[in-house]
Amino acid sequence: MPTYEYYCEKCEQTFEVFQSMKDKKLKKCQDKNCGGTVERLLGTGAGIIFKGSGFYETDYRSDSYKAGAKADADKKSSNSGSENKKSKSKSKSKSKSKSKKKEK
Repeated sequence: MPTYEYYCEKCEQTFEVFQSMKDKKLKKCQDKNCGGTVERLLGTGAGIIFKGSGFYETDYRSDSYKAGAKADADKKSSNSGSENKKSKSKSKSKSKSKSKKKEK
């Protein structure tokens, strides 16, 4: 059930009323001493606040999935390290062969 905000034209007070969408709009101020005409205000609504766990994609992952993902990440990091070593050794051998050709 939504909370509606009303404004009294007579006493210039703003107040909120928790009522069903099926209920009719209020016509009179809730202040017993006033009794003025009220107007329902347009509200932006309340923002949604997510608290606790369970709101991120990773919160729902099973332990077996997490273990597999970690193993894949470890493989990638170990492969990238060995590939860097191979590429460095290839570039060194190329530069050595170029320098030998220049010497001749």
